[in-house]
Amino acid sequence: MPAPPSPTAAQPISPQAPTSLPVLFVPHGAPSFALHPGPAGAALTRFATGLPRPRAILVVSAHWSTDEPTVGGAEWPQTIHDFHGFPAALDAIRYPAQGAPALADEIAATLAAAGFAARVDRQRGLDHGAWIPLRLLYPEADVPVLTLSLQAHRGAEHHLRLGRALTGLPSAGVLLVASGNLTHNLADFRLGGGSAEAPAYVRRFADWVWQQLERGSAEALLRYRGLAPDAARAHPSEEHLLPLFVALGAAGNDWRAERLYSGIDDRVLAMDSFAFRPRNAANHEHASGENA
Repeated sequence: MPAPPSPTAAQPISPQAPTSLPVLFVPHGAPSFALHPGPAGAALTRFATGLPRPRAILVVSAHWSTDEPTVGGAEWPQTIHDFHGFPAALDAIRYPAQGAPALADEIAATLAAAGFAARVDRQRGLDHGAWIPLRLLYPEADVPVLTLSLQAHRGAEHHLRLGRALTGLPSAGVLLVASGNLTHNLADFRLGGGSAEAPAYVRRFADWVWQQLERGSAEALLRYRGLAPDAARAHPSEEHLLPLFVALGAAGNDWRAERLYSGIDDRVLAMDSFAFRPRNAANHEHASGENA
């Protein structure tokens, strides 16, 4: 395995884009979302058409966790089908994007300079938390892609700090896509229910998160476990919400949030998506899909 980059080798990620990109938090839903993206998927596709073309995309997926921050730097990352019990058509899907090995080294060095024991994994492919939203945002797979792991056992504050080490990405032309879900209770998902109404906690928790984002209150979000209604039921484990904190950190200290979509799939999965920009950035209007 490659050794972690030396902190002394770190260089700031240099600006290369004339227009700074936003930072995104997007849902990846159940794997079947890839076959039936519906309005949640359409909102992401529509939003991406108005973005400047990125130099590369860095995906932070809820489905990759390691002991220390790890950057996926494969030259051609493989499509990983990391699920069972879903339609066989999903197994045929590939997202054949090129990787960005040199940029992976640069990002790992930046993280190391910020005090993280970062390393690069030259073999890691794209799990479904990465390739499902990528197919919606950039269906031609014509933008290089790399990934960054979570440390699911380290909580929200760690991931906010991780994101803050990456605040240079948007101005460097790198689109950070944090992929999770605003609610994720696997036991409730497995109960199914067909067309049954969503449990009240799903919308209640998602609305509370949006209220804090509207207020710009990262402090309240960091304490969501004690402040948010039904937090433990919305997230029995934290990995699907932690990408949101990476996104907030990468957006800087004074961000504004734009809600791209609000809705519920599969009865218990809040599919809300957000874009974060500096508060003083020029206002960009994008059509949003609302399906509360």
